[in-house]
Amino acid sequence: MMQAQSVWAPAELARYEGALLLDTHIWIWHLEGNTSHMAPAVTQLLDRAGARSGLHICDISAWEVAVKARKGKLQFSIDPMIWLRRAERAPGTRSLALDREILLASTMLPGNVHNDPADRMLLAAAKLNNLPLVTADALIVEYAMANRGTPVIDARPGARPQRRR
Repeated sequence: MMQAQSVWAPAELARYEGALLLDTHIWIWHLEGNTSHMAPAVTQLLDRAGARSGLHICDISAWEVAVKARKGKLQFSIDPMIWLRRAERAPGTRSLALDREILLASTMLPGNVHNDPADRMLLAAAKLNNLPLVTADALIVEYAMANRGTPVIDARPGARPQRRR
């Protein structure tokens, strides 16, 4: 799988054929067809993984969508619960259970992780399942650069390859 570094720019993964874990915002953008916030190579990467049912969505992302919709921070053209039911059945996606091992690992991540519990759970899920976490969250990218062992794909437009460590 992915070794030698913790953060990849999408362009570095033109031949990557493995599964991916999607950060909540990437999942939403992908399903909504909103590619403007992602590097073009990310769309290709997501399409390749989706063709093999390799897009993993952690249960915490469904919770995060519901919470943000309830608070008015996310808006959909349909009821958020209907959106979530449809999203769960989207082609190419698989659910990744939020189990006790992930919950506990999220409390023991090395280094400085920001305090968003959903992000901590996503990082733990990526690490435990050896699935690269596709994200545009600068804090997650910075964390992965400083703490090897958590594979992250920097989905931001203009993401540059990171120096190999």
